[in-house]
Order: sequence, then C-alpha cells, then structure tokens
Amino acid sequence: MSASSLPQHCPTPVELDDLELLLSGALAPLTGFNEPGSAVTLALPEGLKDLDAVELVDPEGLPLAIASQGAVTPLSHAQFGPFRSLYLTPAQVRQEYAGRTFVPVTDALTVGQLEKLADLGPLVLLALAGTGTPTLSSVGLIRATIAAAAHLPDAAVVVVPLAAHGDPEADHDLGVQVVGNYAQGDPVTGLTAVAADDLQAGYPEDIAEIVDFDRPGPGRQGLVLFFTGLSGSGKSTLARALMDKVLEQGERTITSLDGDVVRRNLSAGLTFSRSDRETNIRRIGWVAAEIARHGGVAICSPIAPFDETRQQVREMVEQAGGEFFLVHVATPLEECERRDRKGLYAKARRGEIPEFTGISSPYEEPEDPAVRVDTTGRSIESALQDVLDALARFGFLDLVSNPLTGNFPTTRTGDAR
Repeated sequence: MSASSLPQHCPTPVELDDLELLLSGALAPLTGFNEPGSAVTLALPEGLKDLDAVELVDPEGLPLAIASQGAVTPLSHAQFGPFRSLYLTPAQVRQEYAGRTFVPVTDALTVGQLEKLADLGPLVLLALAGTGTPTLSSVGLIRATIAAAAHLPDAAVVVVPLAAHGDPEADHDLGVQVVGNYAQGDPVTGLTAVAADDLQAGYPEDIAEIVDFDRPGPGRQGLVLFFTGLSGSGKSTLARALMDKVLEQGERTITSLDGDVVRRNLSAGLTFSRSDRETNIRRIGWVAAEIARHGGVAICSPIAPFDETRQQVREMVEQAGGEFFLVHVATPLEECERRDRKGLYAKARRGEIPEFTGISSPYEEPEDPAVRVDTTGRSIESALQDVLDALARFGFLDLVSNPLTGNFPTTRTGDAR
C-alpha cells in the first residue's frame, strides 16, 4: 500500500515533538511509539486504532512518517518554524560539535549562571524547547538561549524538541536519555538551581528583555474569559457588560465570540448534535487561543455544556501562552425557563427541539470555575461585580465598576443549545 493511499492523522503537539526525536535518533534505543514502559505514546482516534498503518502528517498536511504498530518509517521532516536551522540531529551535532561540553537549558540563564559557564571552554547549549516547556515559551527559550550564547566565549545553540508528558519522573529520564544521545560521551554540565544571589543579580539586559516580552504580567498577558451556563442564564448579558467595561478602560484589545454570532459565521452549517456542538466550542476555543497568543482579550459566551470540551479549550489557551478564566453562570434551570418567553424550553419538554441542553441533553456543571455567579433576582451590575472582583483578585483585569441600569432580560432568543 502506498503512503498516499493510507488514512492520515495529525498527532498532538507533544506527539509531533516525540516523532521528530524518534526519527532523528535522539530517543534511541526507542524506535517507535507505545513501547512498554515508555512515556512516548501515540493515541489514534477511533477508526484508526486497529489499522495496520497510518500516515502521520503535520498540521498543514505534510506527510512526516508512517506509523505501523507503533514503529515509525520516515517520509519527510519538519521544514518550518522559528529557528528551524538550529534543530539538529545527534548525528549532525557529532559532526559539528564533538568534543564540546553540553549544557541542557530549560530557562533563561542568569548573570550568575553565565559566569559559571564562562570557564568551561567550548559549549553546546541544548535548548530543550519542546511542547510544555515549564517557564518560557519554546520560542522565548530559544531566543533567550541564543542571547546567552553571545555572552559566552565559544558557544553554539542546538534546539531539541523535548516535550513534557505530565510525568516529572518519566520526563527526567527521557531528558537524560536525549541529552546523552547528543553528547555521546562528551561532558554534560547541568545547571544548578538559581541561587538567591543569582536572582538578585538577575538577567543580562538583553535576556531580561526577552523574558519580559515572553512572560508579560497578568495585566498584559493574553486572556480568555469563558462564560458557560444554561440558555437564558444571563451569560451573554454578563459577557456584553464586561466587554463594555474593558472597552471603557481603553487599555486592552478585546474580541467577542458570542455563541450565536459564531454559529452564524464561523460554524454555519453545523447542527445541534453533540458532535457538532463540541466542534463549535473547539472552533471558538481555537480562535480565542490565537487571540490570547497575541496578547488580546477574548470574551466567549457559548453554553459549552460538556466538561471535556471546556478542558480542551483551556488546554488550547494555555498552550498558546494565555490565561483561561472560566465563569460559570449558575442560574438554576427553573429561572432560565421562567425568563424564556419564546417558549424554547417548553418546546424542548414537548420533544419539539431535540438535544436541548438542560432538558434532553445534559449540562455538566464545571468543577473548576474561577467564579460562579447566579443571576436570579439580581441586577446586571450586581452580578457583574462578582466577575470584576474575581478578575481583580486573580490580577487579570482591574476594572472600576460604573453603575449599570436594568436587570437581566426576561427573554433570551436564539441561544445555541
């Protein structure tokens, strides 16, 4: 069977990093996914799990490898991405840098750390910049490592896409394995924890600028404000009121991703089946994450009834370097029905509207909201203040509340169920 006739699958960012290391030999003796006891795994979706072979592609559809029972056969290699020329295989590193001292780097280097490295001779700074790097973003870590190399007498930078798998012990073992495959007997110097005097001395000015850009404070960091609740709960009303506050402040760019507006544009053609509703929320999450990636604020107000999908959105946002702030508008079902003069709930109870959230389809209440608000019997201003207080407490937005008149509307039409 030719590769072009195989079903295709795009792995997760962590799996793509693992694939690159597998194909480069950096994970030797591992040669494939899902080997016993290994954290390097590939999760195929239903329908592909039992196939003999699957073609693995990057997010743009470039074929990278064939996976067959966990084993991988290379087809191509990653060709794009920031600093791609620094992503060398162990064999390439041996050819160019054999005999040097290898230094694994997972964070920006301080003045004190640079002073300790200066006398070690020619160095290779291995920037371990895979998905889930613990402090800086992958690109931020590479930039900071390049800047650090300029402070050392003879240092080269090599980027290694070593991803985090959520198991500190397994990730440590993988790190030792990968670094060993690059060094192959040459000295390896691990950086000690940053001491108090290092913290006081801080970073060189050029590295400090990179860190500040990559780790903006809460007031400058990308932020996704995600309102979830039943139809008629007041979430869209609260979201609009909050958007007005942010615009009045005039310090942040903001985008509204209201459930109904998204349905008419980004998700036109989707039904209200569970599968399509989850697709709709993931689309909202992807757009919101991209807004957060570039330092903006996104306000989303879909029903988002399923916890798994909300967690997927949270992960998208956090991987983009943004903060995810979940607001559960916990207005009870009875109150939501009372407000609905269009009779959508009544139609749902008569079976005229299938899979209506709260009636014939479940709403899974979030267990991890940043704030929970019940709008029953409250003015918009009063309920919004709960959200404003929580935002200020977390340090995300500090908005002065101006009086708003009116209560929550007694009708909510067109709410995506």
